[in-house]
Amino acid sequence: MVDKLKVLFLASEVGPFAKTGGLADVAGALPGALRQLGADVRLVLPYYRLVREGNFQLRTVLKDLKIPLGSEKLPANVLEAQTEDGVPVYLIERDDLYDRPNLYGSAVGDYYDNLERFSFFAHAALILSDALLFSPDLIHCHDWQTGLVPALIKGPYGDTSTLAGTPTVFTVHNLGYQGLFPAGKLPVTGLLKDEFFHPEGLEFWGKISLLKAGIVYSEAITTVSPTYAREIQTSEYGLGMEGIFKHRRASLHGILNGVDYNLWDPAVDSHVTFNYSPRKMEGKRRCKESLIQEMGLDPSVIKKPLLGMISRLDNQKGFDLLVQMLDEILELDVGLIILGSGDELIQKAIQDAATRHQGRVGFEIGFDEPLAHHIMAGVDIFLIPSRYEPCGLTQMYALKYGAVPVVRATGGLDDTVVQFDPLTKEGNGFKFGPYKPAAFVAAIHQAVNLFQDSRTWKRLMANGMKADFSWDKSARRYLEIYRSVVYGNFQQVAQ
Repeated sequence: MVDKLKVLFLASEVGPFAKTGGLADVAGALPGALRQLGADVRLVLPYYRLVREGNFQLRTVLKDLKIPLGSEKLPANVLEAQTEDGVPVYLIERDDLYDRPNLYGSAVGDYYDNLERFSFFAHAALILSDALLFSPDLIHCHDWQTGLVPALIKGPYGDTSTLAGTPTVFTVHNLGYQGLFPAGKLPVTGLLKDEFFHPEGLEFWGKISLLKAGIVYSEAITTVSPTYAREIQTSEYGLGMEGIFKHRRASLHGILNGVDYNLWDPAVDSHVTFNYSPRKMEGKRRCKESLIQEMGLDPSVIKKPLLGMISRLDNQKGFDLLVQMLDEILELDVGLIILGSGDELIQKAIQDAATRHQGRVGFEIGFDEPLAHHIMAGVDIFLIPSRYEPCGLTQMYALKYGAVPVVRATGGLDDTVVQFDPLTKEGNGFKFGPYKPAAFVAAIHQAVNLFQDSRTWKRLMANGMKADFSWDKSARRYLEIYRSVVYGNFQQVAQ
C-alpha cells in the first residue's frame, strides 16, 4: 500500500488558466488542497488560445507526441506550467483544435468538431501519462469533455504498462451538459461499436453520450453536493439519466464544492473598497455606499435593503421568476444590482425595469471580476432563485461577505443555506421550495422585513460569516473516495 496517492486530474478548464464557469474554480482549487494532504496530483487540460494569451510561465516538455484521432495519428506538443499551489499542469498543444476564440463554441452554437477536440484530449492525456512515466493510482475526470477516459481505460488502454487496471473517478458538475454526438462518429473515439455502443454503454437514445460514458465506466461517481446527488436520481432533475444514476447509486457520492478564501474573504479582498470582518463591520456599510455611487443609484438607497445578483442570464438561474416579479420586488422599496450576460430577452426586461425604476436598479452586462467583489461586499441581500443548482458558489461567497442569501431549496443551495429562525436566531438565510414567482417574492419579503430589525439582522449576518466552506474538508472526502477505489475499501483520512 502506497502512502502518497498519485492522481491524474483531467478537466477541460482550470482556473486561472482557462475558465467559463464553476468547473474551472473546482479544478483550479481542489488539486492544491489534495496536494496539501499528501497526494501527488498532476493536472491536464488543452492549450487554448486563452491560456496562450494569459502570460503564464510555460515550458515545452514533450514534442510531436503521436495521438490517435479515429484512423489518424496526429502530433501534439505538451507544455508544462504550475499552479500557485505547486501542482504541475500539462497543456495539450494542437492549434487547429484548441487555438480558438472560445473554449467550447461561439454565439452560433457549440463547435461542430467538439467530439474530435475532446476525444483527442482524452487520448493525449493518457498517452502523456505513459510518456512521462507517471503511472497514476487513479484518474479523476470532470464532466463530459473527459467522459471518454473511463471507457478508454476499459478498452484500448487497458493493457498499457502504466494504465492497465487504473480506476477512474468521474465528477458530474452539471447534468445539463451531456456531450451528445451522432452515432456515426463513434470511430472518432477509438472505441469499438460492439463493445461500447449499446444501452449499457455510452449509447443514449441512439446517440453517443460522453457524459454517460463517464458515469457507466468509472469506478466511482461524484457530484458537487449531497442534495444534487439525490436529485439526479429523480425524473424531475435526472434529464433522462435518472435510471443510470439509480443503478449506480452505491458508487454515487455528493461532495460539496469548496471556496478559496484567499480570493473570497472581505477581510483580505484586494478588490473591495474597504475591508471588513465579523468584528469590524464598518467597512460593509462603506462598501455599500461606494457600490451605490459606482452603479449610479440614488443615494437614498443606502437606507434601504440593497439586493444583488451575479449570474448568467438564463432561466435555469431563475430569471424567469425574477422578470415576472421585478416590479413587485422593487415595490418593496429596495435597490437592485445585477451583473451578468446571456438571454437577450431577460437582458431587455432588466433594462426596461431600470428605466421604470430610475435610480434603484443597476445593471452591468458581461462579467467584471472586481465589480463582482464590489457587489458581494456592498449588497445586503443576495438572490439565487435557481430552477436547479448542482452546487453553487455565489451563495457561499455571499455568506462570507455578510450578504444574506435568498435561494431556492435545491442542490447545493439547500445544503449550504439554513433557513433563519427569528425565535432561536439560528440560520443564515432564506429559502423557498416551489419554483413559483409568489414563493420567490415571499422569501424576499421575509428578508426585507427582517432588515428593519437591525439587531437581529446583524446576528443573521454574523451567522453566515462564520460558516466555513474551505476546500480542506471537501478534499478529505475526495481522498476517502480515491482510497476506496484504489484499495477497495474506505479509509478515513486523518484529521
